[in-house]
Amino acid sequence: MAKEGVEKAEETEQMIEKETSKEPAEGGDGSHRLGDAQEMRAVVLAGFGGLNKLKLSRKAMPEPQDGELKIRVKACGLNFIDLMVRQGNIDNPPKTPLVPGFECSGIVEALGDSVKGYEIGDRVMAFVNYNAWAEVVCTPVEFVYKIPDDMSFPEAAAFPMNFVTAYTMLFEIANLREGMSVLVHSAGGGVGQAVAQLCSTVPNVTVFGTASTFKHEAIKDSVTHLFDRNADYVQEVKRISAEGVDIVLDCLCGDNTGKGLSLLKPLGTYILYGSSNMVTGETKSFFSFAKSWWQVEKVNPIKLYEENKVIAGFSLLNLLFKQGRSGLIRGVVEKLIGLYNQKKIKPVVDSLWALEEVKEAMQRIHDRGNIGKLILDVEKTPTPLMANDSTETSEAGEEEEDHEGDSENKERMPFIQ
Repeated sequence: MAKEGVEKAEETEQMIEKETSKEPAEGGDGSHRLGDAQEMRAVVLAGFGGLNKLKLSRKAMPEPQDGELKIRVKACGLNFIDLMVRQGNIDNPPKTPLVPGFECSGIVEALGDSVKGYEIGDRVMAFVNYNAWAEVVCTPVEFVYKIPDDMSFPEAAAFPMNFVTAYTMLFEIANLREGMSVLVHSAGGGVGQAVAQLCSTVPNVTVFGTASTFKHEAIKDSVTHLFDRNADYVQEVKRISAEGVDIVLDCLCGDNTGKGLSLLKPLGTYILYGSSNMVTGETKSFFSFAKSWWQVEKVNPIKLYEENKVIAGFSLLNLLFKQGRSGLIRGVVEKLIGLYNQKKIKPVVDSLWALEEVKEAMQRIHDRGNIGKLILDVEKTPTPLMANDSTETSEAGEEEEDHEGDSENKERMPFIQ
């Protein structure tokens, strides 16, 4: 064990030396050679709005406080919530400038006072309350988890948000059991794919999924029945299962709330965990926000009582950072790592992006073009963009009123608040 610890420490020192002496590729982001080991590269959101509010900058490197771990970041997860944060389209948004990002993976570089159970050189994944999109992060030990030896850093960065969300909804809230049925929207996204994999660990579970048609070929084997997200999926589901489904996982909101409730069997559970229908244009639109909420079905408790239906909500980040349920989440992560080690689940990584390419990566999420998780790879060299690259964005503030006619390259993705 002592020998392994020395080898890990030497590996970490070599990586740190490499990182701090590396000159980032020129990309017009204003970054320079990091001659000072106390500085790091980080993606900074200068203000709420369009993609032009994001830039790669140098910042002072954080040091761990009591109870914190300092992590040399290798990969960061990019989620729909990050798009919402950029727009300022969340409740009580923090002040800018800020470093976005809520999950990462990397190597432990330093330990704060009173930290136990970890050593310098440990390979870990972590939740971070912002600040994940940087070369170095510090986060409390209760949000950090060791990763299996055969799990890559991109996989580890794709693991926490998606799989913990999927597992908690299916097993902690909805009590998924053998023979039940599940409807999940955005089946091609990170959470959607995690839901499909976890459902496959329970015998005879039927999974109904919606996704843009161009994704169907890639994900058709992960769900039982797959529908075009613009089709009348309510009638399609009832044609197959007249009674409906046992569980509805809704990341869309809007008029899908009423549709989901109408599909529930008696004792079925509807879970709202996102509201991605509120995002249309590049910047926040009050019109889109109001329109989406106006379409939400008004929930009548008496009707729920009469129909024996359950309605619930789930916010992973609130559960962790506001409601103090890190112990519950650690138990979930341990179960998930067990399933990973048994090769029953595996994160689906859509693509890797350099920190300099964060705008292009975020645009891919905005366009609902990904299958699985987008990852910011801290060590990746940026790829020169083509002149007519598809990630060019429309003018900030332009409101895309109707996406329905463009379903072949856009899909509603999960929003985890």
